[in-house]
Amino acid sequence: MSESAWESVFGFEEPYANQADAIETAIEVGKRRGFLAMEGPCGTGKTMAALTAGATLVRETSRFERVLVVTPVKQQLQQFVDDLRAMNADLDEPMNGVSLVGKRDLCPYGREDVFPRDASTHERCDDLRENTAALVEGGEGSTRGTTTGEATAALRPEDALEDAWWDAGTARRLARDARHDDPETLSGALATAGAESPYVRHQPSAPDEVSDEDTLYCPFEADWYGREKGSPLGFEDAENHVVTVDELLPGAVEYGTCPHRAQSVLLEHADVVVGNYNHLFDPGTRPLLEGLLDEGTFVVVDEAHRMEERVRDLLSDRIGRHTLVRARNDFQTLLGYARQSHENEREFDQKLADYGATLDAVEDAKNLVDDIVGWLDDRVESHLSTEYGTLDPDRLPERDLEIPLRDPETNEVDDLTEWAEESGYTGGLWRSLGEVGSAVEAVLNEGDNDRQCVCTAVGQLLGAWWERDHVGFFREIELEHAPADAGSVSRTYEQAYTPALVTFNCMPGDQIRDVLEEVGGGVLMSATLEPIDVFREVVGLDALAETEDRPVVERTYDMVFPESNRASFVVDAAPFTRTNRGEPGESTRTRDQYEYVLRTVARSPGNVLVCMPNYREAAWAGEYLADAVEKDVLVDSSSSNEATDDLKAEFFAGDGKVLVTSTRGTLTEGVDYDGEKLAACLVVGIPLVNIGSPRVRAVRHAYGDAFGEEKAFEYALTVPAVRRSRQAIGRVIRGRDEVGVRVLAGRRYVEGARHSVHEYLSPEERAEFVRMTPEFLGDQLDAFWRDHK
Repeated sequence: MSESAWESVFGFEEPYANQADAIETAIEVGKRRGFLAMEGPCGTGKTMAALTAGATLVRETSRFERVLVVTPVKQQLQQFVDDLRAMNADLDEPMNGVSLVGKRDLCPYGREDVFPRDASTHERCDDLRENTAALVEGGEGSTRGTTTGEATAALRPEDALEDAWWDAGTARRLARDARHDDPETLSGALATAGAESPYVRHQPSAPDEVSDEDTLYCPFEADWYGREKGSPLGFEDAENHVVTVDELLPGAVEYGTCPHRAQSVLLEHADVVVGNYNHLFDPGTRPLLEGLLDEGTFVVVDEAHRMEERVRDLLSDRIGRHTLVRARNDFQTLLGYARQSHENEREFDQKLADYGATLDAVEDAKNLVDDIVGWLDDRVESHLSTEYGTLDPDRLPERDLEIPLRDPETNEVDDLTEWAEESGYTGGLWRSLGEVGSAVEAVLNEGDNDRQCVCTAVGQLLGAWWERDHVGFFREIELEHAPADAGSVSRTYEQAYTPALVTFNCMPGDQIRDVLEEVGGGVLMSATLEPIDVFREVVGLDALAETEDRPVVERTYDMVFPESNRASFVVDAAPFTRTNRGEPGESTRTRDQYEYVLRTVARSPGNVLVCMPNYREAAWAGEYLADAVEKDVLVDSSSSNEATDDLKAEFFAGDGKVLVTSTRGTLTEGVDYDGEKLAACLVVGIPLVNIGSPRVRAVRHAYGDAFGEEKAFEYALTVPAVRRSRQAIGRVIRGRDEVGVRVLAGRRYVEGARHSVHEYLSPEERAEFVRMTPEFLGDQLDAFWRDHK
């Protein structure tokens, strides 16, 4: 492969500064099965660089077959789609691309609320798929008609016809029987996403000719079988060969084929797949990519600084009390059927034996889960009585609470596991819960297809509770503040809280490393990856390089926009810590100092974003600024996505305003304040999480155990907090002609200060940010804005 081979697929006329180096480095690292860890601010062209490198490796080498892109930000997902389309625009052989969408967004019935309200889209879809598969099963020697006309598949899985077990003719019959234009049909057509399907709005039942029972099925699924598991849509039906939900959903609906199934077919033929973190790291979602995660995949992980946090969330398990009760009831229901007579007992014992279980095992599982519910209730009530002296819901704190089940800073076994051992519940029983639950669910579903069992999932989660180590996974009880009527709950405390058992993942690096080990190489990139040596260690890249001999190469690029268009200051004010500042409303010297900084920056022309360490301090700053500046002041809080979007729209509309938020909130990352949407950003203090939280203490302990106690606070808390600050100030300058001010306020940002975080800024930021005391800030800002009227 020539060094300039990438130029033939690069989507624009000329690369940005550093973009060519990023492409060539990624290509060379990929050829060696390695990874590029790259930091590049807005304007570096990271998206096109990564796509170009991946496309070149797929087209010019035999090592790679596809590119997989994952990003946690919807806006960035669209950017990858746009850049891939730009790349394809000038290619004689375009890179076939597909942008992944979840089942909830693709299911026509789920989108239109046709399913019963007590069933999730996933649960109902799984049931209908099983029903439909049973109806179309042809068995050995079945007659399968030739697919013709509208049923011809544009794309089909490679092995669809080799091991076909379904009868395509029966499948097409089911699809035809559900059409809304049938003379005997009175229901209107099911329509969604502006597209009308061929089928009735209600869910159809199988005709007598196909089944003696009144079996509900999915005609979209049946049509997919009728097409020999093919898709009626191809990449040529989408803009520049990149299929998104905009083409996939209405197109599949109009053809009458399941959009989710069509997406899975496209996946098997795609050169580039764009999805979110769940598709790569969530065990529940990864099966969608089964067969694609191997040495032939070049992976691009966008916003890689968020990997730890997001993977930690994805791999932390939660079992609510209500779900535990449902699992117990699943076991109890089967036992109730079996105990009706000796004949029933023999029958159910035999049915369970077919799945490797016994009635005694079900009894043991029911007793364990029942006792866990009782233990959970007792533990919650004991904690609330001890900590708050009451179980009265009106007198308990109106916030979420944590009840740790071990000392977060030791390697102890948790209280629930200890109780189980003392009560005689062995590890063998805990480990068997998933298999026993699966057997119970299978037997119950033989006679009641509408039953939504949870015993399998709960059994697997409880098995993991027992098996997982006690350093990397922290066990606790989570109390979500969710007021409920007394008549709807069984315990008084449930009027205030919804309890759950939580296994919190403290160390996601091992799981990240295992996932990266599966693929052939890739790029992990972000605007805020520094310090890259810390990033490499905590996400397992160093371990991968050492144990698998897979190279890891670093690149950090500077901002490509003119430095004269931005002013960057570090304000040497007293550290904005709880000890220094006191409580909101207190008159302290530190708060007086920051009030001056707040009003000085907020008076900048245009929109100003003020980022405080938490929402409580954001409320204080907003209240102060409302009287201190002659601008509208908007205050963000922890709220719904809809409320945040409304606030953002209000901020962007009309004359300049001040928006006050938490640096840890959703308005400081993944939001593109392009053009004139933002003129200045002020970050106050270091946005550390609550270091007293049991979970945070457990994470710190786990990092100390893995990397050394001297690095624990830095790796677990300080570095992620500074990246939050850097993300916030990165919102200001998003284009070559944009002008703006970036201010980091607090002595800890100053080089050489006590507990300084200066070393965690990028090399460019360390060189560019000018230190000054608060009293000089006003003059410097005035001078900058005079020069940039």
